[in-house]
Amino acid sequence: MTDIVARLQAALTRSGQGSSDFDLNPETVVPQDRRLRPAGVLIAVRLDGPTPQILLTKRSSALKHHPGQIAFPGGKQDQGDRDVVDAALREAHEEIGLPRDLPEVLGILPEHETVTGFRVTPVVAVVRRDFRIVPEPGEVEEVFPVPLEHLMNPENYLIESRRWRRVRRYYYTVPFGPYYIWGATARMMHGLATRMQA
Repeated sequence: MTDIVARLQAALTRSGQGSSDFDLNPETVVPQDRRLRPAGVLIAVRLDGPTPQILLTKRSSALKHHPGQIAFPGGKQDQGDRDVVDAALREAHEEIGLPRDLPEVLGILPEHETVTGFRVTPVVAVVRRDFRIVPEPGEVEEVFPVPLEHLMNPENYLIESRRWRRVRRYYYTVPFGPYYIWGATARMMHGLATRMQA
């Protein structure tokens, strides 16, 4: 497990640019005066089992925005948050019951711009002890682990497309069992996987 932590720390020190939902769609024209809202998501690597795993959530199908999609715990930075790291830890506590003092934050990845107007900072942390997962009613339908090995293998990533607002949009996916992991979540994870292979 110490090797995994060392590899994650090394990946976080590598230089590189941020990413966006427009990476695979360079023809997209975005307004120059757009205002992006800061947000933080937690890439929580569990080390309390036989193999390292990352916790993901399936959003409630009743939600207005991104219903049923797979996402990291996290959300927009509120006024009471010190920074985006604090926002990610607060949201992870609210969404999945992860105690705020349990994650050991290793660092952050470059920001990711979403098509929905957020500037998301992925916060990478390790969780060394077990805890009781409590999905937030009404927002989180399911919390599930994915082996880190699966997500860190670039060969598991695909580029797919669909029509969105009358335009064909391309995006990353990294399927796992019955879960269709795609969009910003897959793109941010692909960025970490690329750094881990360097």
